Amino acid sequence: MSMQNELGRVVRFAPSPTGHLHIGGVRTALFNFLFVKNQGGSLVLRIEDTDRARSDKKMADEIINGLQWLGLNWDQGPFFQSDYFDLYRETADHLLQQGKAYRCFCTPEEMDARRQDSKSKDKSQHMFKYDRKCLNLSQDDINKKLLDGSAFVIRFQVPQGMTFFKDRIHKEMKTDNTELDDFVLLKSDNTPTYHLSVVVDDQRMGITDVVRGDDHLSNTFKQVLLFKALDLKAPRYAHLPLILGADKKKLSKRHGETSVLEFKRAGYLPEALINYLSQLSWLPADTKKIFAMEELIKLFSLSKLSKNSPVFDYDKLNFLNAIAIQQKDPKLLFERLCEDEDFQKKYAAVPIEKKIRLIQLVKPRMKALEDFKQKFDNYLSIEPDYAASAAEIEGLEQKYSRRELITNLKKILPFLETCAPFDATAVEESLRKCAEAENLKAADLIHPARLALTMETVSPSIFAVFEFFGKESALKRIKDFIRYLE
Repeated sequence: MSMQNELGRVVRFAPSPTGHLHIGGVRTALFNFLFVKNQGGSLVLRIEDTDRARSDKKMADEIINGLQWLGLNWDQGPFFQSDYFDLYRETADHLLQQGKAYRCFCTPEEMDARRQDSKSKDKSQHMFKYDRKCLNLSQDDINKKLLDGSAFVIRFQVPQGMTFFKDRIHKEMKTDNTELDDFVLLKSDNTPTYHLSVVVDDQRMGITDVVRGDDHLSNTFKQVLLFKALDLKAPRYAHLPLILGADKKKLSKRHGETSVLEFKRAGYLPEALINYLSQLSWLPADTKKIFAMEELIKLFSLSKLSKNSPVFDYDKLNFLNAIAIQQKDPKLLFERLCEDEDFQKKYAAVPIEKKIRLIQLVKPRMKALEDFKQKFDNYLSIEPDYAASAAEIEGLEQKYSRRELITNLKKILPFLETCAPFDATAVEESLRKCAEAENLKAADLIHPARLALTMETVSPSIFAVFEFFGKESALKRIKDFIRYLE
């Protein structure tokens, strides 16, 4: 029955397709991946879609696409729990026959009424515990209800005593079983609950280690009890501290936590996101290096994880994304950009070599892939839209009058027309000769020329920009800008 193989350690990433794959889930997937690859083991992808009403095939596809984009590839699966309902029912029936579980015929309305009554008697109560009303029903009562067609759930009977497990991050964990509810194994519609399906699958798939979020700590006690009831050995557990927002509360949509694919659409590189998430509870946060996945695998150890909850910081993510862009080959950046079909079509007529040269030119200042698209608009437009640069022009006019800008640009033209070869070195020499001949500072020529060529007041080396445009295009832009100013 077990799928465990000779690879040794087997872990699983088990998202539910009832919502997007968020940053917290991605970090869990990453740490599972790094741990098992470090151990030479196997990663199982399990889609926990037992909630028929809320599970969405599109969400499952999005989860899979997000993991693939990040390079978090699995070795087994994806397996869908909805394909194994019969197995979960067999296990619940087995526990029922052994007297370790029982049928509960209490209706949802009855349960809600008792919950409200209990809360009114004890205002401090945070959790309602089932009162075991159906635990001691006689067999005759049970048979009569079954003949009447009364709906029921199957509940696990929590035994007396204490439950312990060792957590690799939180160390020894224990609870008095009186704190635990007789939790449901099988719902009235004959579908399994989370606890039952997880335990059955962890055993069936030979899961040796479970790495998941802190929010599952309380669930683990129940699952450990289930493993014992089934005479099975529980996996080893490691519960990761939850990621917090800047307000020190659990990361949620109000902090901008959306689907991981939104980070892709926003222009983040997968290696930047992987490296940043590695810093949340593990790698030193002040590192300025982008580690390759192979390096992260080699370095990773669960023993090095902190149990303190980290705070998600977009500034640090942006910083790492900028580093990742600097380290990325321009051709690979271009391929990433071309995943946007609109972008690809917009500049299809521009030679690939020129587009890659532009990426190489501007990438030192780029923080996200989306930033390149604005540069492409500015540098590759046949007819530049100077009206869109009104704020930049107004800012430059705080230092120079419009007449001065026009005059200085006109003074550049004859020097550029005779410049040969038209490379960065020759252009710089020509502009400085012009400044000297006209008794101007070089900056008096460079600032308006930069705005003419790039439609911005900040750019890479203006001389390299001239070389990128070439003589014909550079002269045309300066003349167009003069006409616009006039």
